[in-house]
Amino acid sequence: MKNFDFDLFVIGGGSGGVRAARMAAQRGARVALAEVAAMGGTCVNVGCIPKKLYSYAAHYAEAFEESHGFGWTGAAPVFDWARLKTNRALEISRLNGVYLQLLQGSGVQIIEGWATLADAHTVEVEGSRYTAKHILIATGGRPSLPEVQGRELVITSDQIFDIDPFPARLLVVGGGYIACEFASIFNGLGAQVTQLYRGAQVLRGFDAEVRAFVAAEMVKTGVDLRLHADVAAIRQAADGLLVQLQDGSSTTVDAVLYATGRLPNVAGLGLENAGVPLTAQGAIEVNAHYQTAVPSIYALGDVTARIQLTPVALGEAMVVVDHLFGAAAGKKPRRMSYDFIPTAVFTHPNIGTVGYSEADARKEFGKVSIYRSEFKALKHTLSGSTERTLMKLVVDDASDRVVGLHMVGADAGEVVQGFAVAMKAGATKAIFDSTIGIHPTAAEEFVTMREPVKEPARAP
Repeated sequence: MKNFDFDLFVIGGGSGGVRAARMAAQRGARVALAEVAAMGGTCVNVGCIPKKLYSYAAHYAEAFEESHGFGWTGAAPVFDWARLKTNRALEISRLNGVYLQLLQGSGVQIIEGWATLADAHTVEVEGSRYTAKHILIATGGRPSLPEVQGRELVITSDQIFDIDPFPARLLVVGGGYIACEFASIFNGLGAQVTQLYRGAQVLRGFDAEVRAFVAAEMVKTGVDLRLHADVAAIRQAADGLLVQLQDGSSTTVDAVLYATGRLPNVAGLGLENAGVPLTAQGAIEVNAHYQTAVPSIYALGDVTARIQLTPVALGEAMVVVDHLFGAAAGKKPRRMSYDFIPTAVFTHPNIGTVGYSEADARKEFGKVSIYRSEFKALKHTLSGSTERTLMKLVVDDASDRVVGLHMVGADAGEVVQGFAVAMKAGATKAIFDSTIGIHPTAAEEFVTMREPVKEPARAP
């Protein structure tokens, strides 16, 4: 039997890679992890964490304005972009250190540098070679930037957090959750935001009614959302970036953010050296155990392009560790289910969703009942804000099971997380109906909707 340097070699120090490395080491495995950038991957450095911090920052402008209705008076404070960036960087640096401490405390050997596969059991990092019984690829994703004239002048979500100076006029290109979030964030921070999307409505894949509702709310807050629109060319002008649109019109802005999706980060990994195949979409192909066609090589997270969410990568990491090194004492091996995964979009207002959209539920279950409520939240009866909240349930008529739950409103992610547990457990509409609500909250609306809507909602 061949002696290897390590039992597991992890390529990538993002959430999934760190979790797999740390937990495998705690099971007694000899583990190494290679990372070329700051520890923590996309989520910690240029994704979930800084984005949520900036979302919090963006809410303060409206919060100060709304406070007048509750008796608070005084001049509005002045926003300091440089201070926000500095404080964010300090927090991210702290988290980078936490990740390092977790790995080192578990006995993982950290190797700095770009890692490539030399063969099925060998990884090369900065000229040094390491052998491993198992190799795990967890290199995440990267922003997708389409070919457009002037693309060298644009930025992606990786650069937006440190843009300097603050863009008084920002053009956001894209209609997915990243584009919508940054449009909301920079609009809230005081930028004049224009968002272009070539499709009929933003947030493809979400419930149609949710898509239309949040788009309307974003427009109410000041985002200039233009559908069926796209960029033809970008060039530097004396007063900013001149953006020519495909309809012949033009606009001048200070910065152009392309948020047009993310691609699996597979370039330069040497996959061909080990014979690791890719899917037609350019992702690493894996089986139910996250094993590639090469038995010794595994992959998880965004690089496999299944569901690009940090908690999903963490769950997949535990499945891999249990599969390779056995479950923790007294525990059963983990299994990963992709049903009823909750998610949030930090637009203003937020979106929280779990389960099927109305359209998908009709395809999957046939006859469904739709329960819907739209209202002004109690807070806004005094705040002066025109923001409204949408809550929606999708129920499978045959089983009475709640198979879709959607919310657009303040703290939607916080609200939906708890309901996701109930839905994962198979909660029926009758159980929802028998649950006492907490009053006065928006969340109680989910357990007080009694009558289904008469007509199914139509896509915009």
